[in-house]
Amino acid sequence: MNPSTKKTLIIVLFVLLVLCLCASALVLLGGIALFKNNLAPTIAAQFTPEQPISSATALPQANPESSEDAISASMDEIERQVSAIRGLKLDNAIPRKLLTEEELQATVENDFFKDYSAEDAASDARVLSLLGLLPRDFDLLSFYQELYSEQIAGYYDDEVKAMFVVKNSGFTGVERDTYAHEFTHALQDAAFDFNGALNYTDEACQEDSERCAALQSLIEGDATLTESLWLQSHATKQDIRDLQNFYASYESPVYDAAPAYMQEDFLFAYQQGLTFVQSLYEQGGFAAVDAAYTSAQPASTEQILHPNRYPTDIPVKVELPDLSAALGSGWEESDRNVMGEWYTWLILARGDDTESRLVDAKASAAAEGWGGDTYVVLENTSSGEAALLVRYTWDGSSDSAEAKLAFESYLSLRMGSPSQSGIYEKDGLYSALRQDSQFGFTWLIADSRATLETLLGELY
Repeated sequence: MNPSTKKTLIIVLFVLLVLCLCASALVLLGGIALFKNNLAPTIAAQFTPEQPISSATALPQANPESSEDAISASMDEIERQVSAIRGLKLDNAIPRKLLTEEELQATVENDFFKDYSAEDAASDARVLSLLGLLPRDFDLLSFYQELYSEQIAGYYDDEVKAMFVVKNSGFTGVERDTYAHEFTHALQDAAFDFNGALNYTDEACQEDSERCAALQSLIEGDATLTESLWLQSHATKQDIRDLQNFYASYESPVYDAAPAYMQEDFLFAYQQGLTFVQSLYEQGGFAAVDAAYTSAQPASTEQILHPNRYPTDIPVKVELPDLSAALGSGWEESDRNVMGEWYTWLILARGDDTESRLVDAKASAAAEGWGGDTYVVLENTSSGEAALLVRYTWDGSSDSAEAKLAFESYLSLRMGSPSQSGIYEKDGLYSALRQDSQFGFTWLIADSRATLETLLGELY
């Protein structure tokens, strides 16, 4: 249920800054990771530095008329600075290329989404609509293509091990800041091996999207912190003016029109990831951050949301049988993965229908007791009908009871009161909650009553 690409691309989206120099405060909006692992892509971050940005550093300063040699010299200098800040280095120089906006558009259309078909996107949109996060028939593929064309400022491609920066009007403070963030990804990949030792691949993430969402948050939180430290230590006065001017005139109509859950999810790896990495950094500097890549990898969005639970609070494995055969001919299990605390919160608090949303505090209190889950998507290839089940376990009986009450409230807001048999119905959708034990319950939602009742009969 997410955009697909064979490449593990770590992409910076916007790199916007709001500078409050009088208060020595900095807010970063950095990045978007395009990765095929977490129901949707993930943007941006906040960071308030302890020290004001330095205005004294003299670097090779590029402008719209800068030569390729001057831009290369600026990149070289940023690489040395970021390597010193992060305490990592490359054994060999990394290839790099400046892209025009036209080249970026072609890359988005022909590369990023080449393995994500219109059929894949339609299936994902259908499932997300079952979850209440998207309206039916939402054109997910076109939306993603437009969003990335609007937002991407640069990216590191870990498949070809190369850096790409979009050159709009030259190599200004915006591009320099982007480069600091993205070069951090090159350092991370060289040190920790995304596709090898870290096992941060499409295939692995299809098996455990929660683990990959946590790894993505570590990677992007680390890069955002490093970028912030670079800005404090090495940004020039011209960099700051460039960033202020960019932010003052920046418009993002595609992002602004994104569904509510998607806007929130775009923030996760950068905002919550930064908070998570900052907690490690405060405990033991970058050595503690390095350990999170090697000896104690984060395992869930729960650990990212609650750094005090890392690394000991491990998700509970939850079993669900394959129910496709029970539904008859044409049915198949199209997806099986983990919803996690973060997406549970999004379902409860950021549904497409504003009237069905729980208040943030109630949704947070319910999702916070998450202990583990498994979701299964079932689709009929002939009729196009779909069904989804999520079996949850919670940290304790009181957590389970609180979460079940929250889901009942959510379903009542979304679909009205249940029947005497506990089935919710509205607009051709049918849903039910069933208690499995004192620690868990299953949520089911389907396109027909017959499908829902068959699933309930098989499980209960």
